[in-house]
Amino acid sequence: MKCTGEYFAWGGLPDRIILSGLIIIMFVCGCVEQQQAPAVNVSDKENLFFEGKKLTPIEEQRNNAIKGTQFINKETYTLQVTGMVNRSLNLSYEELLAFPVADRFLRMNCVEGWGFDARWTGVTLNSIFNDSGLKPGAKNVIFYCADGYSTSLELDYLTGNDIMLAYRLNNVTLPPERGFPLQLVAEGRYGYKWAKWITHIEVTDQPYEGFWESRGYSNTAKVGERAFGIF
Repeated sequence: MKCTGEYFAWGGLPDRIILSGLIIIMFVCGCVEQQQAPAVNVSDKENLFFEGKKLTPIEEQRNNAIKGTQFINKETYTLQVTGMVNRSLNLSYEELLAFPVADRFLRMNCVEGWGFDARWTGVTLNSIFNDSGLKPGAKNVIFYCADGYSTSLELDYLTGNDIMLAYRLNNVTLPPERGFPLQLVAEGRYGYKWAKWITHIEVTDQPYEGFWESRGYSNTAKVGERAFGIF
């Protein structure tokens, strides 16, 4: 396991606390159970370069999940958008594809110390919120996933940075192992904020601690800052 030293300060901690922290860190990057990268769909052509930048091939990208791969039928899938919105939405996969397309080169960083560079293609949350509207006082957005995972991020961060929900990775349709149909692309935040298999978005005025945040991890998860509360 490789972890960058800036996240931790070991001095004076009992051995069992250090060991507990290590065990948790080994299994976190938004998830617990590490999986091998999936094979590329032969109907898609994976990009290895984008805008002059080299991309990490999907087969070399590390990936984790708390309950293994979730297999979602795109014909019956809907993304619910509820909470402090003017109009609740139930968006089909095809409706999501019909929104204006966002296409970016971004790096995903895990708290374990690894990361990868990829091309992400999808729909921005701003596009979705333009349809739903937002009520005054909304502050946070909760992302619920098919495997029971959840996390939240600040509304200002999501809208101010034009954060997207990706449905393609390196120009390949997002594989089931990577979160099909949607993965949150939380630029500048650690991997446990990059929720996969998203089925429901809730806008709220309340703080919310998701799967790892309720277990001691930072609720902001900013890359370069301390990720776990005991350190």
